[in-house]
Amino acid sequence: MSNSYPTLIPGLRSPSDLVNGLVYFGRMLDKIRLAAAGQLPEAWQVARGMNMPGSFDWRCCHFLKVDYAALEAETLKGGRSDEELLEWAFQHGRRPDEHEIEIWNGFMAKRGWRDAATRRLNERLAEIGLPAGTVETMFEFIDLDEGRLKMGQSSTTR
Repeated sequence: MSNSYPTLIPGLRSPSDLVNGLVYFGRMLDKIRLAAAGQLPEAWQVARGMNMPGSFDWRCCHFLKVDYAALEAETLKGGRSDEELLEWAFQHGRRPDEHEIEIWNGFMAKRGWRDAATRRLNERLAEIGLPAGTVETMFEFIDLDEGRLKMGQSSTTR
C-alpha cells in the first residue's frame, strides 16, 4: 500500500472502533467517504468494496449480506449517522444476533494471529520496514501503520 510510515489519514478510524457493537463497519464507511472526497490513497482503491475477496470490506459485506455498491450509494447520499447506516445495512442484508456479532468481532480482531493471514501481516510489516512479530494482528498493524498504536504498545493497553 504505502511505503511511508505512519500512513496518516485524517478521518479514518481504527478498525477496532465500534458502531453499535460491530467492529470495522465504521472504518468501511470512512473509506467510502474519504474515497469520494479524493482523500484515500490511490493504492488503497483495489482493496475497497468487493474488489478483493478476503479483504475486510469484502468480509464485512458478506457477513452482513449487504451489497457494497448499494451501501456506498446510501452512505454518499449523506444525512445518516453511522448507526443509521448500520440499521440500513441490517434492513437490506441481514441482522446478525449478539452471538454472531461476538464471533465476528473476535474473528476480525484476531485476524493475522496464527492463521491464514499471518503471512500477509508479515509482508505488510516488511513493507514498512518492521520485523515479523512487531504486532500480532492485522487490526494492530493497521493501527500501528496509521499512527494510533506506538511500537511496543499492544492494542489492549492503549
